[in-house]
Amino acid sequence: MNIVILAAGQGKRMKSALPKVLQTLAGKPLLQHVLNTALDLQGKSAKTGPIVVVGHGAADVKQFLQIASEQDPSFSKVSTVLQAEQKGTGHALLQALPKLDVNEPTLVLYGDVPLTSKKTLSKLAKLADGVRGQDSALALLTQHLSDPTGYGRIVRDIDGSVKAIVEEKDATPAQKRIQEINTGIMVLPTNSLKKWLKGLRASNAQGEYYLTDVIAMAVKDGVPIRTTQADAEYETVGVNSRDQLAALERVHQLNQANILMDAGVSLADPARIDIRGSLECGTDVFIDVGCVFQGRVTLASGTKVGPYCIIRNSVIGKGVTIHPYSHIDGAKVGPSSLIGPYARLRPGADLANDVHIGNFVEVKNSKIAANSKANHLAYVGDSIVGSRVNIGAGTITCNYDGVNKHQTIIEDDVFIGSDTQLVAPVRVGRGATLGAGTTLTKDAPPNQLTVSRAKQISLQWQRPVKKVAPKPAAKKIDKKVSAKKSVKAKK
Repeated sequence: MNIVILAAGQGKRMKSALPKVLQTLAGKPLLQHVLNTALDLQGKSAKTGPIVVVGHGAADVKQFLQIASEQDPSFSKVSTVLQAEQKGTGHALLQALPKLDVNEPTLVLYGDVPLTSKKTLSKLAKLADGVRGQDSALALLTQHLSDPTGYGRIVRDIDGSVKAIVEEKDATPAQKRIQEINTGIMVLPTNSLKKWLKGLRASNAQGEYYLTDVIAMAVKDGVPIRTTQADAEYETVGVNSRDQLAALERVHQLNQANILMDAGVSLADPARIDIRGSLECGTDVFIDVGCVFQGRVTLASGTKVGPYCIIRNSVIGKGVTIHPYSHIDGAKVGPSSLIGPYARLRPGADLANDVHIGNFVEVKNSKIAANSKANHLAYVGDSIVGSRVNIGAGTITCNYDGVNKHQTIIEDDVFIGSDTQLVAPVRVGRGATLGAGTTLTKDAPPNQLTVSRAKQISLQWQRPVKKVAPKPAAKKIDKKVSAKKSVKAKK
């Protein structure tokens, strides 16, 4: 099946330099949502992918597709055609005509309608199944709305057959009362489509070539028109403004929340969670309010996530507790670990079981073995930390010399006192103790106390006293001059 995605519009109401189809919903551009569904619908065996009609911001859209193809090879199947002048949906589809396989039906989608499901599109495609080419049916996705304002209306014969679609600006008062609307999503027989597109005329209030005009042409040619509707209204909602985007975001997030709760996840408030990617949860997971999940995140059974945490591209083990306001990005957290509050795990952080990372502790590109702790105000970067290590408050690994990164190795059963600096590359031997305030520039031997401190001395000393500036002298008033001024003022 050919799939054409119309994505050439400017989206003036968005008031943005970014093309409308690149505005984000759930952390992904609107167009990416549509493409993901289209590629899934076509399947991996498809020789060619969807065709995207670009226009306004074409360079930006093409750049997005290039980056997407580098991250996901399936996007390399996507091709583009340019609609240099935006003269309507019919004109946009005409630009893609040379790339269409005339022996396959053509599905038309829209880059600003992001939440149409594969299930709905499969149902629509089946309506057009059967004989290919000229004898195929035209399948149309419609929707009944209590307020159809702004949409084209489906006009039917007395027997219920579709005979035309009338845009609102061209509709009569009677037609405007029709509540069945055109979503714009349709499957058309490509052989017939070729003829219909070339026969379009811009004789309407907008002066554009409407794709909807092919419906009347299909009726005239005796092509069957079959309709179906989506299971949910939000599947057919397009985005034209910031408020519409925000409203659809909340609808989508609530849907995601309901899926999680149906799978056994407890949410403190389903209206206050944001999933901007995929979130896989085990049983008895609890998620508090205001949490944001980005990329691919896995929460194993029994995980508890406190309020306002941000977790991105990470795997969280069984029974982990993540306290409020923690940021976890590109990390692995082992079972029964405690994270936060206000902790930060950066890419490459790999924690074994029962590791404690406390308040204002940052871990980056480091492996920390089981039962080790850094409970307060520490930085562990480019390090390998053994088991049962205690890292005191204020400790940092000095891993960067201004040009290169260097590694710190802390072996098992090490105790590091508070306010210690480990200047990498350096190794702390098994069972060693580093005294508080130590600056370690050489390897610390195992099972010994290592201390580096200046000798403490006390001196007789007078603390400086703050100097106070003298107050300016008061001005003397000449009473005679003042009296003369007063007399003049009275006169």
